[in-house]
Amino acid sequence: MNRKTTFFALVAAALLASSCKSHYEVTGVERTRILIDSRWDAQPDQQAQQYLVPFKHDVDSVLGPVVGNVARNMTPHRPESELSNLLPDILMWAAKDYNEQPVFAVYNMGGIRNDLIRGEVTYGDVLNIAPFENKIAFLTLSGADVLELFGQIAMRGGEGVSKAVHMEISKDGRLLKATLNGETIDPQKDYRVATIDYLLGGNDQMTAFTKGRNINSPQEFKNNTRFIIMDYFRAMQAQGKVVDAEIEGRIVVDE
Repeated sequence: MNRKTTFFALVAAALLASSCKSHYEVTGVERTRILIDSRWDAQPDQQAQQYLVPFKHDVDSVLGPVVGNVARNMTPHRPESELSNLLPDILMWAAKDYNEQPVFAVYNMGGIRNDLIRGEVTYGDVLNIAPFENKIAFLTLSGADVLELFGQIAMRGGEGVSKAVHMEISKDGRLLKATLNGETIDPQKDYRVATIDYLLGGNDQMTAFTKGRNINSPQEFKNNTRFIIMDYFRAMQAQGKVVDAEIEGRIVVDE
């Protein structure tokens, strides 16, 4: 094959390749969560199990201690779930240790990385739920900023909000109604909010947090949310209580 023939062959191949290119576009993304538990151990590999024995002992000594009990399986989902209700309520519970009295709390759904399974809860379970280095944080927002924040939460289809919050949102992500402790939000009034420091920068499209004032965001390691969650479980266990949470209509999608 001479150079001229080779050149035209390459041109033809390029034209053919370009004509075959697909024009697909991503129109949506869906996900499912697969729980890895004892159901997958029906036929364990004995050799692999034996190999892992010494490592398992070391890991279990750190992650295995029980910190409390939970009454039901909890899976995070929008617009509202038991687990996404529990975590902001825990931030509200912890506020007293920081001399804070927030009106409500927000915990982002993206920061909840696993389920809680009914029964004993271990350090490892809490670590799986809150694996990041997020710290508890407090800030003041005006009522107008709170309404902006709730509008952004509506656009995302819901986030974790504490018991004081009631929101009604549309299917297309519009905020239709919002109250705090059953009262209309006053745009001129200031509201103290508990959250995590990750959201202070306006992450997860909740940019209203960047308008916060009088920020209290302790950065010591002990203020990591996983330790606060564990402290809550231990406190409930000491009182003989099993941790529970319910879907209460904090965020309702208007039909």
